[in-house]
Amino acid sequence: MRGLNPRDQIKLSADEMREMGYRIIDMLVDYHGAQAQFPVTRALDQVTFDEILSEPLPEKGSPWEDVLEQFERQVLSTIDHLDHPRFFAYIPSSSNFVGAMADTLASGYNIFNALYPLGTGAAQVERLAIGWLRELVGMPEEAGGLFVSGGAVANLTGLAVARQVHLSGDMRDAVVYCSDQAHFVISRGLRILGFEPEQLREIHADKDFRLPVADLEAAIAEDRAAGKRPFCIAATAGATNTGAVDPLNDLADLCQREDLWLHVDGAYGTSACLTEHRKMELAGIDRAHTLTWDAHKWMFQPVECSTLLVQDRHWLGETFKDSAHFLADAEEHSKREVGEEMNYMYQGIQLTRYFRALKFWMSLKVFGLGAMRGAIERGFKLAEMAESLLRDAGQWEIVTPAQMAIVTFRYKPSAGDESLADAVTDALPGAMAANSFAFASSSVLLGRPVMRLVTNNPRTTSSDLRQTVTLMGRLAADLERRLGGARAAAG
Repeated sequence: MRGLNPRDQIKLSADEMREMGYRIIDMLVDYHGAQAQFPVTRALDQVTFDEILSEPLPEKGSPWEDVLEQFERQVLSTIDHLDHPRFFAYIPSSSNFVGAMADTLASGYNIFNALYPLGTGAAQVERLAIGWLRELVGMPEEAGGLFVSGGAVANLTGLAVARQVHLSGDMRDAVVYCSDQAHFVISRGLRILGFEPEQLREIHADKDFRLPVADLEAAIAEDRAAGKRPFCIAATAGATNTGAVDPLNDLADLCQREDLWLHVDGAYGTSACLTEHRKMELAGIDRAHTLTWDAHKWMFQPVECSTLLVQDRHWLGETFKDSAHFLADAEEHSKREVGEEMNYMYQGIQLTRYFRALKFWMSLKVFGLGAMRGAIERGFKLAEMAESLLRDAGQWEIVTPAQMAIVTFRYKPSAGDESLADAVTDALPGAMAANSFAFASSSVLLGRPVMRLVTNNPRTTSSDLRQTVTLMGRLAADLERRLGGARAAAG
């Protein structure tokens, strides 16, 4: 067709594509080389906020240069940098450049990783990557799994497998057990699956914030006596609040005795299995029936990159397999070549699937397991250093010592006023966000606010930690004077 405008084909010219691509690569390389120079947090002014919200639908296109400039001005300038070496909040994703480029390849080639005949190499890479992860945690050869978006979907998928395989879909009077330190994605996933709130029993954690086996056994016996059907324990390997790991071997023994399903939310903590002397903290994780593992946390991948591992790869098909006449040819070809488990659209929730495994595969190939292991080990050492700095500063009470790259603490006022300590600790994240040099988040343990430092970024330096602890001490002292003065004036 003569004179067809490339824009009508949703295309750029070859020169435009190269120029835009080079410009974006330059932006990313400049950023990755200078992350520490950026402010960690960004304040969003009302004018910028209103501009973003008020843009009309674009009937006509704009030059890509203008759109990229708008992205820099209105989007990039308003985000917090979770991969910054002084971002210690939540459990951040430090990412890596190889993974980012792998995402570019997966998107640029529009790789569809759902049916084996339509993405043979992609399916093989995903199966290989899952095999590596299975090997690292010590699961048997018949184990399998798949890549999903994040821990929420991984846990939802694992609980769906438990419901289908262990209960044959019959949820009546079934009960799931977890610690009160379990992530809320467990309760949310059960709600999505149709369980009633009373079908989840949260057991109060022990002094180390782990799931206490004796209390759990008592709850199971009580529920059985009441005619209920205990069916699943949702354990945690690396709690978000404290880094605590539930006693996995003891829980696996209990599941074996009571014929229960062991689901383990290993979101970030599972990565510790790469390190020889740290993996003992995860003893028993290989016995989980279903296990979640977020590679975008402590395996340094860009979001989204999470996995679900299962003891028997056929469980996934048993849970999610369906059929459609328009896919019969592709399905038959897959069965002849490799078996149904390579059709990933029948192994989980998604039908249209992004090629998430590519970034993990490429990153591991480029950097090697040794580098990953060293980077994970560094996270442990940084947390131990942070704990030491906090103790030496004399302003802080350590609530939970460094474990799984997390240390929790609270402010210790000079006058020993606990209510003032609560107020200062509670206000400190806001003061850090306003300062923008470093950021740490808060939580609540034993009914009182605590601060958390998460040190899983391998590009964090000892200087970053020292400066952050010094900053927190200064901000907390300022808050104590201000809040204490306000109380005195009011009282």
